[in-house]
Amino acid sequence: MLITRASEYAILSLIVLSKATDPMDSETLSRELSIPKSFLSKILQALAKKGILKSFKGVHGGFVLNIAPQDISMLEVMSAVEGKAPAVFECAPSLEDCPSDRASLCNIWPFLNKLQGKIDTFLAELTLADILE
Repeated sequence: MLITRASEYAILSLIVLSKATDPMDSETLSRELSIPKSFLSKILQALAKKGILKSFKGVHGGFVLNIAPQDISMLEVMSAVEGKAPAVFECAPSLEDCPSDRASLCNIWPFLNKLQGKIDTFLAELTLADILE
């Protein structure tokens, strides 16, 4: 699946954080977006680990954008929270990597591979700033 709940919640969180003037903690974001706190915390940590967010500890801690919205691609966000690049279909990236012994008979793989390439390009070019407009 291309857009999972994790990706959706990550994008929604980034939208809220882009408008915040101070760091926001996961509990506040969780309440504001009606997202389970434990799930959201994992998403925010994944974004911080990839450098998209910066986290602050302590009483006034929380998360802020670490990168300008125009420099945050949706491909980067989705890959960070999913642990891999988003895929339209579950298939090998090349016919040689196909686990099936029928790869040479697959008529749909070239189309799906081309579609995946176009989606990857679109997501790489789509930034948080574009979504905020």
